[in-house]
Amino acid sequence: MARETLKTLFHPFDSGTVEPVAGPVLFLGAEAGYRLPEGFSGELSAVQPFRLHYAALERAGASVSPEAGEGPYAATLILLTKHRGENENRVAEALAKTVPGGLIVIAGSKEDGVQSMRKRLGKMFADLEAMPKYHGVALWFTRPDDAREAVAAFTHPTVEIDGRFTTVPGLFSHDRVDEGSRILAERLPEDFAGLAADFGAGWGYLSAMLAERAPGTVGIDLYEADWRALERAKVNLAAAAPATRFFWQDLASEPVKIRYDLIIMNPPFHTGKAAEPSLGKALVKAAATALKPGGRLLLVANRGLPYEDVLAENCKKSGEEYRNARFKLLWGAK
Repeated sequence: MARETLKTLFHPFDSGTVEPVAGPVLFLGAEAGYRLPEGFSGELSAVQPFRLHYAALERAGASVSPEAGEGPYAATLILLTKHRGENENRVAEALAKTVPGGLIVIAGSKEDGVQSMRKRLGKMFADLEAMPKYHGVALWFTRPDDAREAVAAFTHPTVEIDGRFTTVPGLFSHDRVDEGSRILAERLPEDFAGLAADFGAGWGYLSAMLAERAPGTVGIDLYEADWRALERAKVNLAAAAPATRFFWQDLASEPVKIRYDLIIMNPPFHTGKAAEPSLGKALVKAAATALKPGGRLLLVANRGLPYEDVLAENCKKSGEEYRNARFKLLWGAK
């Protein structure tokens, strides 16, 4: 079901408060389920880096890309997420790519930080207007002739981790190495010499660690549903010794065609604040299915997540290799 904030975003147009837009329109953070208001003649370019939402937009017939074109655009729409840095980067992108005098419309819920965004925008743009509807708030203002100061104020640069990796706001563990991933990295096999895959690879930490610990690795394939994370992984593994390939793929719904000697993973288990173990289970099952006979799966997970059953059902052998107060390291063999 479409998010209610999609309706919030288009309500200023639906209500007649804001005139329909003519010309190319950029839609950052687009999700399927929106309905263009009557009289809305602008050609809409949807941007969605998450593979699952991207595929839904494609099925709906939207013109969609994982990243925005250069523009310029007559207007920009932004659907907020729960990541402040990501939201502010999108505002900066909208300011940079919308024509002077063009409309920028933003919508989000309280959980998305729309009120703090409203306060910050209000200090910079005197013409900012707001309209609450459908448990969210729509904000809009016109892009000033000179937006350089505002672009600089909202832009979050890439983050450097351990002096060797770079990430961006909005990615999983964008400002540090996740503790679970580090636990798994410290226990990767040093004598491995086959073809490996990293499922839910993020910005590439586990793959980089495998390449470092097991120099005999033939190759590493990285699978990731977030386009932005995969782009950072390409940068972070540019100097890796084994051959690397990158797959923008939703592992829970798109089958893997290659079979591997080793799969490593720190599977995602939520799409929002609430835990969804079914997501992690789907990825664990996909990994077990993608193993060669005799292949091995290594995964780290929060102690409370119930992955043991799915491992036992899809592997000949499985067990636990390590446990501490927060995490457990599980394995399965095909």
